[in-house]
Amino acid sequence: MAVIIIAEKPDAAEHIAKALAEKNLKKKKSKYDVVYWEFKRHNKKHIIVTAVGHLFTLKQKTKGWHYPVSIKEIDWMPSFKAIKKSAFSEKYFRTVTDVVKDGSKYIIACDYDNEGSLIGYNVLRFICKKDDAKRMFFSTLTKPDLIKSYEEIKPHLDWGNIKAGETRHYLDWLYGVNTTRALTLAIKKNAKRFSILSAGRVQGPTLTLLAERELKIKKFKPVPYWQLQLMLLINGNEVVALYEKEKIWKEDEAKKIFQKCKNKPAIVEDVKKRIYKQKPLTPFNITSLQTEAYKLFGYSPQQTLNIAQNLYTSAYISYPRTSSEKLPPQINYRKILEALSKVKKYKNLCETLLSLKELKPVEGKRTDPAHEAIHPTVQPPKGKLKGPRQRIYDLICRRFFTHFAKEALRESMKVLIKVNGHKFSTTGRRTIEKGWMEYYGPYAKFGEIILPDLKKGDKLKVKKLEMLSKETSPPPRYSQASIIREMEKRGLGTRATRAAILQTLYNRDYVVDKSVRVTDLGLKVAHSLKEYVPDFVDEKLTRRFEKDLEKIMQGKSKKEKVLKKAEKTIEKICEEFKQNEDKIGKELGEAIIKTQEIKATLGPCPNCGGDLKVFFSPFSKKKFVGCTGYSRCKKCGFTRKACKCKCPICGQPKGKCKCSWKEKKWNPSCQTGFPLPHNADYQALNKICDKCNTPMIRVTRKGKRPFNMCLDPKCETKADWGKPGKKKTPKKKKKTKKK
Repeated sequence: MAVIIIAEKPDAAEHIAKALAEKNLKKKKSKYDVVYWEFKRHNKKHIIVTAVGHLFTLKQKTKGWHYPVSIKEIDWMPSFKAIKKSAFSEKYFRTVTDVVKDGSKYIIACDYDNEGSLIGYNVLRFICKKDDAKRMFFSTLTKPDLIKSYEEIKPHLDWGNIKAGETRHYLDWLYGVNTTRALTLAIKKNAKRFSILSAGRVQGPTLTLLAERELKIKKFKPVPYWQLQLMLLINGNEVVALYEKEKIWKEDEAKKIFQKCKNKPAIVEDVKKRIYKQKPLTPFNITSLQTEAYKLFGYSPQQTLNIAQNLYTSAYISYPRTSSEKLPPQINYRKILEALSKVKKYKNLCETLLSLKELKPVEGKRTDPAHEAIHPTVQPPKGKLKGPRQRIYDLICRRFFTHFAKEALRESMKVLIKVNGHKFSTTGRRTIEKGWMEYYGPYAKFGEIILPDLKKGDKLKVKKLEMLSKETSPPPRYSQASIIREMEKRGLGTRATRAAILQTLYNRDYVVDKSVRVTDLGLKVAHSLKEYVPDFVDEKLTRRFEKDLEKIMQGKSKKEKVLKKAEKTIEKICEEFKQNEDKIGKELGEAIIKTQEIKATLGPCPNCGGDLKVFFSPFSKKKFVGCTGYSRCKKCGFTRKACKCKCPICGQPKGKCKCSWKEKKWNPSCQTGFPLPHNADYQALNKICDKCNTPMIRVTRKGKRPFNMCLDPKCETKADWGKPGKKKTPKKKKKTKKK
């Protein structure tokens, strides 16, 4: 009999096995070709298996694609049976089922949060047929932390996390399925189109928030104003000084001031200097890491989360899905710095910090009951990391260094300038002592505007005076980082789900672009929900359920009570949907048709000038590009159904003619067509290839980097496609002597 350890992911299982094994570590494979580990510790046989995420999911037991669906109609079942995309999990399910038969004791070693705890508990109760187990709790996958977690193991499961996680799944499933079916069926009934639209518990309020900003931008009417700008030459450098009124709303007033100041001397009236200390930045939690990575590298929040999760499972950083800005002494700052000092580029920085008598980090206010802030571990990468992983790891390391460094010392200098009785001003900033900025390296980007020493009465050389005509700007769109921050501020979603919710809005074509722009479809969905089902997009309702989940986690509330309240709310929402189904269907149907047309159109046909669109072949089961000219007759210009060409023998149209007429078959106006890469999404770039004159598109495949291409597969830009490695230069032929 053995001790069975259940891990969440294969990488984590391997780290745990290697850390805990005292002898006889064996890497084994099941009959389903899944790796698991066997070892001995304290003379007891241990087997560690992986759940590879959720092996179980909620699924409707009853038949029919209807709404509302109640809690009684759903239950847990293996993911591979419930969802086609989860078919890969079957081999892990079978492996765990076979291996746990030898178990006498059980340990859950999944991530210590709602999701991880529920993953482990579902395996325990449905496969192992046990009600309780011991619980390992760790924030890093390093050997010392894992050994400590095993030796100080918790005797029972973390029921707060489990119950909160299970309640969240029920809530999200009930909200998501009922509203998705309501929207989809409304469109099918009224627009005669089948298109799945979703609007989850957090997704709905988030989309409404984005739509409100989009409408403000669309309704915005710019107001003209004028600015006066003085270009000065100080020690050979150009310096810009602005008039004391930032915006002058009347043109006549601006012209009068301009005329009074034109060709008049500029004299320094006052110089105000202020030296101030700038504190180091607070430790990273997942939101601040996503925000900084977007600002510096342009990575989406979901991309940053995926990279951070990969670094965590590689044991290079601590658990990333945390809201904490605290670094407790237990993580051992000195040991981490000693480990990182062995990395060449961090050596000098770490040695300077290690020479300090006391290592006391700067911390933020936010806390997390389970995990500390994100930080590097005592196990830096052995080899060189590349690309995005290297950038995110470097950012986390350098941020960690700054927490122990001195404050930066900076100086601001404001110069007031008088020109014929009118005041202008310019401001300079410079760093006197870098302090923590030295450690943050290339990421410490603070504007340095260095002004020369000036004193009252100095005369300045005026290069020119400008009167600029401007207009007020609309409110800016949310960036991917700022909407994540706004969601956190408003209590929408959790640290682990916000990035995925935003990604879903992109996947459903509700929003596009990095600067988040809401599409016509997104605006229609948001308007319909707010107009006809206001409770569904109510932020207060979403926040209330989030607080209920927190209470469950703290043991102050029960799952049954929260779900009963949620079911009543969903019933009310579904009633509102059914009362307004026709109105919602008509509004969304028009938007769906328009969105699908726009998305399917990739550009102009190079042969006839028609539109090139994405089509699906029912024969090959693949997508391809075809010209809309194919649907029109070359002779009469009408569509296939309305073609007016008649047989000269029998007088019947093409479709009904039974003679041996040569033009009996369909004769399309244009037969231009191109193949497309499989299992991908396509986006028009509104550019034409210089070589083949076909439209350029962006191809996006799941888990791979997007790439741009033209449509013609024979284009010379694709000459080396499919060839492994670099282009091989042809070998020079040896000259042979003529006989």
